[in-house]
Amino acid sequence: MNETGLKELTEAVADTLVRAGSVFPPDRYGAYARAMEDDTELSVWAMKQIVDNAKVAEKNRSPLCDDTGIPHLLLQIGKNRSINGDMLEAIYEGVRSGLKKLPGRPMAVKGDDKQRIEQSEGLMEDPAGLVPAPLSMEYVDDEERLRLYILMQGGGPEIRAKTYRVFHRHSLDTVLEEIIQWARESVSQLGCSPCTLAVGIGRSHFEASAMMLRAMTEGRYDVQNECEKRITAAVNESNTGALGLGGKNSVLATFMKTGPQRASGVRIVCMRPCCCFEPRVAMLDL
Repeated sequence: MNETGLKELTEAVADTLVRAGSVFPPDRYGAYARAMEDDTELSVWAMKQIVDNAKVAEKNRSPLCDDTGIPHLLLQIGKNRSINGDMLEAIYEGVRSGLKKLPGRPMAVKGDDKQRIEQSEGLMEDPAGLVPAPLSMEYVDDEERLRLYILMQGGGPEIRAKTYRVFHRHSLDTVLEEIIQWARESVSQLGCSPCTLAVGIGRSHFEASAMMLRAMTEGRYDVQNECEKRITAAVNESNTGALGLGGKNSVLATFMKTGPQRASGVRIVCMRPCCCFEPRVAMLDL
């Protein structure tokens, strides 16, 4: 890729990050519309504010939420495509540029390892100082694909998320009931509901987390399998409602991705209660 192409790549990545942080996908608008058809007066009012906020954010290309999130990058590569160091640098430069344009909230912590953990040296004022999470790369069975997903991950859902082992007892029901129990507690404490539950099941904590991120990129509000419907319905019985005001729609949908499993008595499950503005994700074909 020549210099002009790298510059265009940087600009396209910056635009993708801004879209991730400021735009609802059409199927999420549909999910909110369905939820508002039959809920309590307070929950409908709260969801209407969320939707109105999203429309303003999209129009102005401004953040959906004050917590603009940490960039997470997922790259899919097919057999006939490749990527080099210059392209990766252009992608990271695009992330830095996008954080300035969004603009991202300054969240990068200064200092060495000890100082960053303690947050004793303060924050960088430049939004571009926020380093993305480690890049996740995946080979896909699509020979011509070279696709980048950018997710903006907020702090509240991370606080309420959980990655742990479940003794499955050779029963899907056992695993689903454990997920439901985690989700009920997390959604009731999150505050920024209705949520979208993102669930990954893998052989290790890393793989379960990776499956959870993939669920966020692949999930659709208008396409739900039986397991996803079951989890959503069970958590909605808690009546947490929008913004915790009580109501029928504590969860809009569940996105679940199950990876390969190993012969053992446990399944590693990652569950993240994405807030009312998440998943914040956008895609770019390179």
